[in-house]
Amino acid sequence: MKVTFFGTTTLLFDDGKDQILFDAHVTRPSLVRYIFGSGETDRRMADEMISLHHIDRLKAIFVSHSHHDHVMDAPYFASRTGADIYGSSSALNVARGGDIPEDRLHQFSGGETFQVGAYKITVLPSLHSKPTIINNDLGQTIDQPLRQPARLRDYKEGGSFDFLVEASGKSYLIRPSFNYIEGQLDGIKADVLFLGVAGLAKADPETEEHFFSETVDKVSPEVVIPLHWDNFFSPLNRPIKGMPRLVEKTEVVFYKLMLACEKRGVNCLVQFPRTSIEI
Repeated sequence: MKVTFFGTTTLLFDDGKDQILFDAHVTRPSLVRYIFGSGETDRRMADEMISLHHIDRLKAIFVSHSHHDHVMDAPYFASRTGADIYGSSSALNVARGGDIPEDRLHQFSGGETFQVGAYKITVLPSLHSKPTIINNDLGQTIDQPLRQPARLRDYKEGGSFDFLVEASGKSYLIRPSFNYIEGQLDGIKADVLFLGVAGLAKADPETEEHFFSETVDKVSPEVVIPLHWDNFFSPLNRPIKGMPRLVEKTEVVFYKLMLACEKRGVNCLVQFPRTSIEI
């Protein structure tokens, strides 16, 4: 399986025949625009990523939740490629705002399993990371089609989900957020764990230990790959940065993750945006 990372939590899976995109965000507007203005898909950047990474067999886009840094570019990618969009009612209202036809929209609420080509994808209910001063809309929904340009604060969370992907003889668990539902992953195993770590630096030791116990310990992966560690307010055509230091200390995140994986004898791999790996 070839997996390409586009930053934040956007992952492209390619089994050589079909492609699946998990989340869709390459626009990455500035923090100033996030606070004071509105935004729309950077079509030039999206087209460049589609061309450079040969996104020409995209069958589906699965959206983990409907904040802008996860869903903003899904309508454009779907329009360019003909892919279907799978997500919560909020995510699908973002898609409707981009005029994606209803027969290409698939709503889930957690617990569903979808077969797309040779991919078996199970949707797991999840929890977003704890709210912050610029992210305090957890549980709020997008109840009407959201058209661009839109205020970035209009992208409400709309519920959060993880994805268990089974394909090519391997299993992959995508958990975008630094949180857990106790016992949710009982009996679920995956060869590769893509693990959201935004918030890990500030976590107290007890929270940190519970998080790893409910994720890495339950899933028993061969390798952990962190997600949501890069600065999604910094464009993809500039040098990659960690999260703003007022929000997160990325070097502390990596150190804590390294120690947790080392303790458990699990490999840890940091993948940079705009790069691909074979798993």
